[in-house]
Amino acid sequence: MNLSRRQFLLCGAALATAPIIELGAASTPASEGSRTLVAAPARARLLAGTETEVWAYDAQVPGPLIRARVGELLDITLENQLPQPTTLHWHGMRVPNPMDGVPYLTQAPVEPGGRFRYRFAARTPGTFWYHPHFRTAEQQDRGLHGVIVVADDAPPMVDRELLWVLDDWRLDGQASIVDDFGDLHDASHQGRFGNTATINGAVPPDLPVRAGERIRLRLVNVANAWIYGLDFSGHAPLVIAYDGHAVPPHPPPGGLVVVGPAQRVDLIIDLPGPRGARFEVVDRFYRNRSYKLLDLVYTEEALRAQPLTAPVGLPAPSLPEPDLERAERHQVRFTGGAMGGLESARFRGRNTGIRELARAGKVWAINGVVADRNDEPPALELGLGRSHVIEFVNETAFPHPVHLHGHPIKIIAVGGEPAARATWRDTLLLGPRSSATVALVADNPGRWMLHCHIPEHQEAGMMAVVSVE
Repeated sequence: MNLSRRQFLLCGAALATAPIIELGAASTPASEGSRTLVAAPARARLLAGTETEVWAYDAQVPGPLIRARVGELLDITLENQLPQPTTLHWHGMRVPNPMDGVPYLTQAPVEPGGRFRYRFAARTPGTFWYHPHFRTAEQQDRGLHGVIVVADDAPPMVDRELLWVLDDWRLDGQASIVDDFGDLHDASHQGRFGNTATINGAVPPDLPVRAGERIRLRLVNVANAWIYGLDFSGHAPLVIAYDGHAVPPHPPPGGLVVVGPAQRVDLIIDLPGPRGARFEVVDRFYRNRSYKLLDLVYTEEALRAQPLTAPVGLPAPSLPEPDLERAERHQVRFTGGAMGGLESARFRGRNTGIRELARAGKVWAINGVVADRNDEPPALELGLGRSHVIEFVNETAFPHPVHLHGHPIKIIAVGGEPAARATWRDTLLLGPRSSATVALVADNPGRWMLHCHIPEHQEAGMMAVVSVE
């Protein structure tokens, strides 16, 4: 555990063989239909020359890529061969409440040896993902995650479409996952950081590209807590979708492609470089923690002399538009953690001091309540079919990727100022000591989970129930 993230990268990069996941033509997806996903212990080659014991779906890290068209019915059975219960949550998918995969809230946990059948339609195009929602901090970080791509109706013209599943792992000197899940320091600070960054389940090699090529790159952050801020030096990527929802093409704010835990970003990258040139892709989000993720390496064979001029935008999202004038208004406050000043909160039905909370492994609260399990009384009650505006206030010293199940949210203000552009997301990266205001139409009935998607924070109390009825 004395190796830094960068040192681990350097020791594995020379011989790494991370798979390049190329999606092919988005207009003709390979539909999966009915299938079984087996969650079980497996082995993965995260670092070249050695194997790491992981947990995986169908013995793959990431799990199998699931592809679908809008309107297609997905019929997926989870088979649990893990030594503990589990579930499957379809992150960002607008699924019926019983299919949402939240233990004790929408279903019973799937016990070892058990099975559960999930059936739902793919309602909107975009980049989504799946992961467990039982002991998420451990299960997700051991390798249980996969991606769902629902094809666009009118995809942009590109030469290649690539998928990068971004993750980090906390490994020891023998490339084994460090088994210190539930560490209170992680839970009360930034969450569980790893020391080894991977793309598609392995330390990434160079990415060969051709001059004149246009790439669509789907980024999916499945790390527990690490926020990526990618600098594509020498190139000018355009963002075309956040969390699967199209936006007018634009450069990434501040020049960095920021992808918080659970978030997705779709990019269009034109490649104008000269033959034989190398350009670094550097993760610069954290001050004094920058490191090279990989190199874009131009081959000697150019694809074309001039870049493509075809439009790169996607059709606007087809989502119910909230009526801001008639919307009901709510506030959600996040408190606690190290340097958070939380003295007490309501826990298991009574006001509890911070020392007793910490002994129970609970250090975060939402609206003054520390969650114990997912069957809490609702923190918010949203009228079905009505528009709602929610102000999220982060009174803590750390960022929180806030995820509301079952409903996309439209960001309308950040820090009290109108948002720079109308953006639909399912995971809002809320900065320390900051606020953001979102709007939605509560059109999906049921009891839904609202939580920080850093699972160490979620399991230490930062989750709540939102009732829509």
